[in-house]
Amino acid sequence: MTGSATDDRRVALAVDVGGTKLEAALVRADGTVVDGTRSRRPTGPDATFDSLRTAIGEVVAHALAGRASEDELVGAGIGSAGPVDREQGAIVPVNMPGAHGFGLRDAVRSAAEAEHGAPVETVLAHDGGCLALAEARYGATRGAAASLSIVVSTGVGGGFVVDGRYLPGSSGNAGHLGQVHATPELTVEQVASGPASVAWARTQGWTGQQGEDLARDAKAGDAIARAAIERSARTVGAALADASTLVDLEVVAIGGGFSRVADDYIDLVQAALTESAQHDYSRRTRVVRSGLGDEGPLIGAAALVLR
Repeated sequence: MTGSATDDRRVALAVDVGGTKLEAALVRADGTVVDGTRSRRPTGPDATFDSLRTAIGEVVAHALAGRASEDELVGAGIGSAGPVDREQGAIVPVNMPGAHGFGLRDAVRSAAEAEHGAPVETVLAHDGGCLALAEARYGATRGAAASLSIVVSTGVGGGFVVDGRYLPGSSGNAGHLGQVHATPELTVEQVASGPASVAWARTQGWTGQQGEDLARDAKAGDAIARAAIERSARTVGAALADASTLVDLEVVAIGGGFSRVADDYIDLVQAALTESAQHDYSRRTRVVRSGLGDEGPLIGAAALVLR
């Protein structure tokens, strides 16, 4: 990314809140994480307002302690598991019921201002949107007219970028691909996520416990493990075909731990998208691997304020 010497000293506080962890770091204008500023705390289904507030205070203090005197803090960007309430700055995460209604934006702002000693612009988005913005600015979808970036992991979700701009939707929740229905009874997430794929394989007689076991056994030739992986990829590809039909996507970037369950997972998704799409323009949509790996949501949170 090009920029002046002044641009190189701009940093943003990035906070990423998920169903298993909460982390923060400082990120530079070129999308790089500042060494020594990253830390994380566990979350989980038992997370509460108090536990989140404490964790935020700790990771924000750690991140801002690593800021050099010549760095300019331009603001704080937050990506969170959704849904989010962008207007109120609150979250309603599906996998953290005790955190429903938590004022995440104000909690991060208060922690940042306590450390910084001055007002800090603070912006909240859902984590899939942050991923999409990061991939469009620094990663695998740079230059695309319209893109979707998704994660396939414990959950499935994503976000859209069109003409270089992240599209939050009216409430800030555009891109929740995992809650689109794969069948009348089941959502994409309930079919294609890592835990769902493991659970399905076990109903077919497979005896492993987690996604890593699926990957190992499929590579060794286990037919059920391989079928679970193909079932996930086929479901994601069909959902992406629908998304591309609606939004006319040029490229889709896929990240997340379960997307690495097989070397050809991205190829399987591409094949399913191409087969399912009903029009030439949607069949032309390319599926690629995420360019930023698991750091996309954190980098994208910073990108919310690194304009």
